[in-house]
Amino acid sequence: MATNDHDASRRRIIKGAGLTMAAAAAAPALAGSQTGQNNAAQNTPRSLENPQSAYPRPPFDYQTQPWPALAGRMHPRPDHGEQSYRGSNRLAGRRALITGGDSGIGRAAAIAYAREGADVAINYLPDEEPDAREVVELIEAAGRRAVAIPGDIRDENFCQQLINQAANQLGGLDILVLNAARQQSHDSIMDITTEQFDWTVKTNLYAMFWLSKAAIPHLPEGGAIINTTSTTGWTPPEDLLDYAMTKAAISNFTKGLAKQMASRGIRVNAVAPGPFWTPLQVCSNASEEKLTGFGGDTPMKRPGQPAELAGVYVQLAESSATYITGEIYAATGGQTPL
Repeated sequence: MATNDHDASRRRIIKGAGLTMAAAAAAPALAGSQTGQNNAAQNTPRSLENPQSAYPRPPFDYQTQPWPALAGRMHPRPDHGEQSYRGSNRLAGRRALITGGDSGIGRAAAIAYAREGADVAINYLPDEEPDAREVVELIEAAGRRAVAIPGDIRDENFCQQLINQAANQLGGLDILVLNAARQQSHDSIMDITTEQFDWTVKTNLYAMFWLSKAAIPHLPEGGAIINTTSTTGWTPPEDLLDYAMTKAAISNFTKGLAKQMASRGIRVNAVAPGPFWTPLQVCSNASEEKLTGFGGDTPMKRPGQPAELAGVYVQLAESSATYITGEIYAATGGQTPL
């Protein structure tokens, strides 16, 4: 019975990816201005290219930063869609809160949402202010309202304040993207202290619970919650024991909450990235071998870039996805889920 459930889960992941692939692929286009989103030229399709060579491939330079790292100090710098993403009003008038919106996948979602017509609030740690300032400028350049709310989501009171402040300053809340995460590499369970374990679990799980619970009363019918899980949730690396555990729990929470929220007209889904080039990689205590070769073991021979997930977060938030809930969208660079 367990094997059948596992196979069904795998089919569901792949099905969810197929349902959204066409719309997600159509979102990014060639580089251009950040304004004039209604211009027909904004919809120019991206030129065909080999996806293996579309972005940087390993070996990468070995680099480390203290937690939390800044995207602006990475080399190569991640592509969040700053110059490539063009919108077509798919989220016009919507209001979104994105945790971890200063960099990485959260930043890519923030840029895409703004260029699709949404007002966006981002949460981040105070030390990430330089990256956050850039995101605020990009949202405003798209002609949308930007709200920056720094703070630590390991605190339940702050989580409640975060939701209330975002809803008040945006005039409501339609979309909640829970993306912020803590990841640290440890060779053995014996190396993970209780303090470190608590930090990871509170950031990745407690905050998801607190923020979802606080946001649901604000979300209207048609609203959406989008979590960020990971392929490590079903193929855990030996050095990311606690992180992978939380990502498996996020997938489970997503499916359960989706069932609860269906009667309220709120959809709940999750995105499960494989290896993506984000600040998490350079501040997670990863080995030199793992970092310099990051993503090279995928069929794409490279890590994904945050910009490559932007369209997925848009699709899961927009109204055309009304029948998609409780799904896990896997973006793995060809690493088939087990």
